[in-house]
Amino acid sequence: MTPDARTELAVHIEEAVRATPGVRAVFRSGSLISNLLRAGAAALGTRKDDEPIVAVVSSGDGVVVEASIGVDSDSRSEDILRAVQAEIDAILVERGVRRQSITLTVVHVQPREAA
Repeated sequence: MTPDARTELAVHIEEAVRATPGVRAVFRSGSLISNLLRAGAAALGTRKDDEPIVAVVSSGDGVVVEASIGVDSDSRSEDILRAVQAEIDAILVERGVRRQSITLTVVHVQPREAA
């Protein structure tokens, strides 16, 4: 898969994740250090700051997808994670891309009144 195809797929997956009921936000995956390095590279102009937040990486004959999400406190995280995984799987099947793995992490639970 070409870098442009991976980026386009990541954008499409990110849009679907954001549209999933119960998802309040999508956050950039990775450790604090990797996010700081990414921000530094963007500031130096060696990396675009508008790159997709969802990570899609080629792995063998498939892809690895990684996303970190914020969820609504009124919803069950398990249900939201299952719905997000189903959305991602549907996109991959639609495009004929084999799933190597999907890693979803809830990094924030947001009360409804904070909206």
